[in-house]
Amino acid sequence: MFDVIISGGGPTGMMLASELRLHNVDVLVLEKDAEPSPAVRSLGLHPRSIEIMDQRGLLERFLEQGQQYPGAAGRFAGIEPPRPIALDSAHDYLLGIPQPLTDRLLAERAEELGAQIRRGTEVAALHQDEYGVSVHLADGELLRSRWLVACDGGRSLVRRLLKIGFPGEAAKTEWLLGEVEVTTPAEELTAVAEEVRKTHKGFGIGPAGDGLFRAVVPAVAVTEDRTVSPTLEEFRTQLRAYAGTDFGVHSPRSLTRFSDATRLAERYRVDRVFLAGDAAHVHPPLGGQGLNLGIQDAFNLGWKLAAEIKGWAPKGLLESYFMERHPVAESVLTLTRAQSELISSEPGPQAVRQLLTDLMAVEGVSRFLAEKITGIGIRYDFGEGPELLGMRHSDISLSQGRLYELGRDGRGLLLDTTGELSVTGWTDRIHHIRLARGELEVPAILLRPDGHVAWIGEDQTDLIHHVPTWFGAPSSAAPASPQANH
Repeated sequence: MFDVIISGGGPTGMMLASELRLHNVDVLVLEKDAEPSPAVRSLGLHPRSIEIMDQRGLLERFLEQGQQYPGAAGRFAGIEPPRPIALDSAHDYLLGIPQPLTDRLLAERAEELGAQIRRGTEVAALHQDEYGVSVHLADGELLRSRWLVACDGGRSLVRRLLKIGFPGEAAKTEWLLGEVEVTTPAEELTAVAEEVRKTHKGFGIGPAGDGLFRAVVPAVAVTEDRTVSPTLEEFRTQLRAYAGTDFGVHSPRSLTRFSDATRLAERYRVDRVFLAGDAAHVHPPLGGQGLNLGIQDAFNLGWKLAAEIKGWAPKGLLESYFMERHPVAESVLTLTRAQSELISSEPGPQAVRQLLTDLMAVEGVSRFLAEKITGIGIRYDFGEGPELLGMRHSDISLSQGRLYELGRDGRGLLLDTTGELSVTGWTDRIHHIRLARGELEVPAILLRPDGHVAWIGEDQTDLIHHVPTWFGAPSSAAPASPQANH
């Protein structure tokens, strides 16, 4: 029996597999496609996802493969802010990296940590009991696991088998997306694209690397079966309809379609089965939040599920996954719905777009939107307390090293400048980092494994009151004298 089976080997599934393997959880990833998809559905990582890669020691790999775009993160509906917005992050940039590269890097990481990955293997049915989940494969094989996590996309079979409601709006608009070669000279192509985008914000074409161009254009209508890829001729026809030319497109590496369907699962869990990523929420790609949202789901769920499997999870920890991530998804759906309206060429949406463009001259407005889109502004509800409580902590340099380097094994962190605190009894789950006074703006901070601030203070009794909320009961009695471990 496996500890966890993950259905779906995209970025959400592979990120989750890596997080679980940090805690020596036995993981099997099942991916129905025999080969990784070449389709570029996402173009990059936002600052919060970049921070996550840094927190787990993966960032250098991504930086080698991607391109940094300072000041490009957090743009709303394609509106250029009147001035640069400095986000509270050491990674205040958009990292341009095609999704196939992100998929490969995350899969390599999961395998390095010991996750088993089976491609060309599709889940067909499942049954649960009080001890685990029976997973029936399309080829007739039966597998057992203690838990199952569905990372199998917007058309999630697992979600449908569980009969989880997926309310929202059906697609009203569809776009065709292709990575193709062109014959039109680059300067002419750029000039035509800029002219078309003056009136059609849903159109775009530009270099994608390796001699290819990435083009997106509205489809004639929403197709009944979006699993059927568009033909090259269909793609050419729509390019001519909007741009007056098909740019001589040929030799496509990928042709896909996407829509503005917007839905959010009513639940993220049924007994021993969880949903994550697109299986839990779908929305238009405006703002580029889909892949980032899924990676952040996995980062939230991984340590909590591992805690349950290892036997130290406190009551309610698994439930906090839905309580924290469902509101974040609701916010993303609101943002993408709004951006979908603002790219319309109709007079009403264009009037609102102009009003918002004027409002973004107010720094607070631009910052609010940027923090929403990038994930930097996410604050989980941990109850009353300082503004930092529930927020993720930005990376800072400490005498012991950079903050994001200190928790790469997936444990929590107690940053302590008092010299009077102790987490003995939890040292298998928390690193106690003793610092000099003045290294922090507060006496001490307790960080969860995902980097969110769980406690701020200086009193030992208050600390011990809060630690079990996230890290369970101590493995031994905590001593009266302080002890630091790192």
